[in-house]
Amino acid sequence: MISTQRIIYCINPTCDRPANSIEERICTNCQTPLIHRYLWATGTLAANILPETQVAERYEVIQQQIWLDTQPGLPPETLQDLPKAVIPYLKLYQQQLHLPQVYGVAFFEDEDDILLLENAPIDATGNLYPTITDAWKQATAVRQVYWLWQILQLWQPLAEQGVEQSLLIPDNLRVQGWCVRLLELHPTQVDEKLSLRDLGKSWQSLIALAQPQIAQSLQNIVEQMCDRPVDLETITTQLNTLLLSAAAELPLSLQVAGATDIGTELTQNEDTCYPSTDEPYNPLMPRLSMVCDGIGGHQGGEVASQMAVQSLKLQIRALLAEVAEQTEPVAPKLLQEQLEASLRVVNNLISSRNDEQKRQGRERMATTLIMALQLPQRIATISGWTSDNAHELYLANIGDSRAYWITRNYCQLLTVDDDVAWREVRYGRSLYRQALQRQDATALTQALGTKDAESLRLSIQRFIIDEEGLLLLCSDGLSDNDWVEHSWQEFAIPVLTGELSIAETVQNLINFANQKNGHDNTSVVLTLCRLSKEYLVPVTLVSPPEEIVEPEIPELEEPALAESAQALLDLDLTEEPIPPPIPTPIKKPRRSKPLVLVGGLFAMLVGATTLGLFAWWLLNPQTFQQMCGKLPQPIQSACPQRQ
Repeated sequence: MISTQRIIYCINPTCDRPANSIEERICTNCQTPLIHRYLWATGTLAANILPETQVAERYEVIQQQIWLDTQPGLPPETLQDLPKAVIPYLKLYQQQLHLPQVYGVAFFEDEDDILLLENAPIDATGNLYPTITDAWKQATAVRQVYWLWQILQLWQPLAEQGVEQSLLIPDNLRVQGWCVRLLELHPTQVDEKLSLRDLGKSWQSLIALAQPQIAQSLQNIVEQMCDRPVDLETITTQLNTLLLSAAAELPLSLQVAGATDIGTELTQNEDTCYPSTDEPYNPLMPRLSMVCDGIGGHQGGEVASQMAVQSLKLQIRALLAEVAEQTEPVAPKLLQEQLEASLRVVNNLISSRNDEQKRQGRERMATTLIMALQLPQRIATISGWTSDNAHELYLANIGDSRAYWITRNYCQLLTVDDDVAWREVRYGRSLYRQALQRQDATALTQALGTKDAESLRLSIQRFIIDEEGLLLLCSDGLSDNDWVEHSWQEFAIPVLTGELSIAETVQNLINFANQKNGHDNTSVVLTLCRLSKEYLVPVTLVSPPEEIVEPEIPELEEPALAESAQALLDLDLTEEPIPPPIPTPIKKPRRSKPLVLVGGLFAMLVGATTLGLFAWWLLNPQTFQQMCGKLPQPIQSACPQRQ
């Protein structure tokens, strides 16, 4: 039916006058931010529905196949049996930066149901982001290579789900700044076997218009893809080398500030962040930033989060020193494996302390983690000179602490929470919006310290900084209820325009979190990334200091746990389609292979681990010896021996 009233409803369930004009951004009655959720309606049926039509008494057709959900506070309609076409979206949930997710279905005039996608490449005004073809000529050299790099990284996961055809359709490839985003997934025909040759052919029209300084290199890569059989790893290596060389041409300066706050209702702060207010400068600044949200009550969660931060500082310091000694760039896969190995060491340190204290279930201390590392590497640029930074940014996360990338034009969530709702999506059992209706939807499914490291599913992502922006790391004291997504412009624009310092902005965010979600601890670390030469400050590569003094970690007594102590689900984290029965979890309250570089990096891992273990050995030699026997054999050799 043709809509005569353009109304959007407030999501606040207690609002007694929820109807608002569709142009409003805040509820005129209760001042709750209004959610303008634009959806992509798939299929030829949706393509033929005219704008200004209202579908299912809920969805406003804004333009062809772009619909606005006017009742975003209500769960969408779903199907009891998920169609086969939906499963790839669920299995590829970890690629949410690039891919949409299934929102629900809509029924239109006794016709077939229409599949609706959220997180589609649609801007805040209901318009599609440009295609990669339309944006290509205006893009810088580094961005052109970066877009192709992202497509190449998506090839294998999409091929495993039989939807790699999606990467060969020009109109399906959209770009939001640096990020390639797909409009929808298109299944590859069963009798059609696609290869890198097909992908190379789809790039030929772009290569013809590439920036002059990268055109020949890209042409050589595409010719290899099209003219002879070539494996993915070979092309990946060549494209990565070009990407780093192009990015290294850009100036880069970093400024970082962080703080943690107890909140307005709690008696202890289980969060730890790095760097934090008044922390003295050290060589890790401003490249390393971390936020940990502890779990386990007083002298549980706070100790777990402190152990994670201090151990990772030692290991990252050694990593930076070792990378600085390399004569060739270290491959992203190796660096990701090193960071993963470091996280497993931290996990086992905390887990061993739990075992020594005989902590079980809710009593086991643990911590979430979001960590960002801007990794400098020496590299020959495309102009021929040597730069000391290739603009690589690595993100590691476990739990529900988050990372956002924010510019003057958009805010992008870079991480996926490890909670029950996303677990249901991962196993292909439920749509995300459907899973959110569960009482335990936000309960964590993993964190550092609750179980053996081999059972962890760790997420290590790599990005290239090719634009100015803010990297925000925060605990759920700020991110709960999507307050970052609602309010990012208020704090991001002033710091990006130079009106406020990042330290002032961090404090403003803490105050904002206390106002909106004050019943929780809040930690915020903000990194300002500048590419303008006027902001450029020379940065020297990091070398470890001669002496490292490790802060004391308090001995644990058997604590009386706070009521807010949380538990993780005892999950089987294998990729089985149907996992074993899940025990009923305690809902987390909504509170407002190791890297081996020819000799050098393996020695670095052992060395970094030795520093962390040595600190513990000094503090508690008896429990240290018990833990040491549980570490991998190569690392056991680094353990100090009992006198």
